[in-house]
Amino acid sequence: MKHSQIPVEGGSLHVVETEDEHGTAVLFLHGWPEDWSAWSQVMELATEHVHALAVDLPGIGGSLVSAPPATTHDMADMLFGVISKLAPRKLAIVGHDIGGQVAYAYLMRHAHKLDALAIMNVAVPGVPPWEDVLRNPSIWHFAFHAVPDLPELLVHGKEGPYFDFFYEALTKHPDRISSQAHATYASAYARPEALRAGFGWYRAFPEDAAHNKAQAESSAPIDTPVLYLRGRAEGGHIAEYLSGFRHSGIRNIRGELIDDCGHFAPEEQPAKVWNALLSFFEESGIVPKRGRS
Repeated sequence: MKHSQIPVEGGSLHVVETEDEHGTAVLFLHGWPEDWSAWSQVMELATEHVHALAVDLPGIGGSLVSAPPATTHDMADMLFGVISKLAPRKLAIVGHDIGGQVAYAYLMRHAHKLDALAIMNVAVPGVPPWEDVLRNPSIWHFAFHAVPDLPELLVHGKEGPYFDFFYEALTKHPDRISSQAHATYASAYARPEALRAGFGWYRAFPEDAAHNKAQAESSAPIDTPVLYLRGRAEGGHIAEYLSGFRHSGIRNIRGELIDDCGHFAPEEQPAKVWNALLSFFEESGIVPKRGRS
């Protein structure tokens, strides 16, 4: 895979990509607490069909930005600038966890430049069932991460064991996140600035929710094909998430559960995730159907 730095305001974003042999580019966005490499297994499967790209979100890992944006709409706009420089003929975005929230914001702001979108393993601020998720005591870390300064004080230097708790608690197969991946993710957030950037996403949730609600009320309906994925062992009722997205104006959406899988789907079940994505891209007409040239 090719690694490069794409200039943005205040620094650069770390971009990783496979060979550009296809007309369709798929940009993969990671969640917390991970970096671009959470997608590496899926990208290896994808390279036969698409030009696969992944980024470290602003401030994380190799994406060194002096004042990284925290809101999902600001991150989406930064990514829009990067993608505009790459100028793909067709573009799909796939976002997991926080990356899924950024992908949603990208759709709501730049649907005219997007051919397909997949959102995975996440609730989106301001989109039902967001309020129900916030009331769930199992999601305690949303409130903790939003406290000013305290998470940095307690987690800095202990990123590894703290992150390990979530890989154990939220997966059906914790062993599928390798020890090397654990170390890589801890390193990606080890700089104080990176740790603050990650917790900043949670502190921006109220602003994200208000922005998403206002944008859904003021925007025209969106017909871009959208796929929503959850792990079957993750909990929650997928129909409630699909209803919320439709309420926000997304008209062309369907959902699918990934079997034998928890929250960290790209690593727990990379083949099943890619198969679901590829079938969706085929149905959306942005990649040729298998068996056809």
